[in-house]
Amino acid sequence: MRWESLFADLDSQMEELEAAELASEVADRTRREVALFRLVDRLRPAFGHPVTVFTLGGGKVAGHVSGVGADWLLVAEDFRFEVLLPLDSITGITGLGNLTAAPGSEGKVAARLTLGHALRGVARDRSSVAVALRDSTTVTGTIDRVGADFFEMAEHGPSEIRRARDVRGVRTVPFGGVAFVRRS
Repeated sequence: MRWESLFADLDSQMEELEAAELASEVADRTRREVALFRLVDRLRPAFGHPVTVFTLGGGKVAGHVSGVGADWLLVAEDFRFEVLLPLDSITGITGLGNLTAAPGSEGKVAARLTLGHALRGVARDRSSVAVALRDSTTVTGTIDRVGADFFEMAEHGPSEIRRARDVRGVRTVPFGGVAFVRRS
């Protein structure tokens, strides 16, 4: 009887050790897999979800995720405004939920849709924009040209009608200075 009890106790200890080892391995593998996720992988499954985005110098933006690019997020505010946010200006996001897309699953074309591509679309539409800068200032106008890492915008007053003679000046804005771009 004592031998059976001893072997049962040893079997029980072995099972506990194996379970602990498996739990440790699963936790380690999970940490390694999560380390491969990028912010865009967290954002893509949130399409249509309400979020609040906090930015460097620009305050916060609340709305629904309506687009994600390689280095930007598009949020629809109140169905009147769209806000384009460079990912490197974001300091936090609430409302993403639990889903994460597989890294690299966005496709080759979507992976190349950078902030420059998005801003060229805004420039092509000749939309009026308010650009919140990371120094907490805001400039309004229209984006005229977009380079590799900057854009030039004709500055207008907040309520002026866009006409060539109403341009107050042209501002060159490096992408790194942008908190977000809001267009109506």
